[in-house]
Amino acid sequence: MWRMAQDPSLTEDEHLVLRLHPHWKTLIRPLAVAVLVVAVALVAEVVIPSGSAATPARLAVAVAAIAFLMLWLMVPVLRWRTTVFELTSRRLRMRDGIITRHGRDIPLARINDVSFTKGLLDRLLGSGRLVVESAGEHGQIVLTDIPQVEFAQATLFRLVEDEQRRLERNSGNQP
Repeated sequence: MWRMAQDPSLTEDEHLVLRLHPHWKTLIRPLAVAVLVVAVALVAEVVIPSGSAATPARLAVAVAAIAFLMLWLMVPVLRWRTTVFELTSRRLRMRDGIITRHGRDIPLARINDVSFTKGLLDRLLGSGRLVVESAGEHGQIVLTDIPQVEFAQATLFRLVEDEQRRLERNSGNQP
């Protein structure tokens, strides 16, 4: 049977429990603007009067609309795709960035509290904000647009509890 290759950034006894990208609702605004641009381009194509200059003008409108759409949609989609929240058996990992990557790891043993909030739209779409309080210099971390935020909060809480029990067992085995 085939096994997935172990992520080299994980420690030997660590495994990935949950991997999330921001909720798809982060793409609603760019997609709405894209629909608007297509509508405006179509209207412009129809309004351009026929004649010898009509073909180049229509081609220019089409090229401008396509170029705008590619640039307008590319950045939000890449940002959404490259932003990752991972829960492992030992830490909470956050990675983001299109060209330059940024990462942050919080050991589960340093997490004091995990909570979530969901507004009306979040409740309808199944997302929310995950608030993680940790001991250390950064204190509170707010992760927005987390899909299935209640499940993510419960999973993180369970992992924190498991890590605390593991550390207590290990400290009890020390002479």
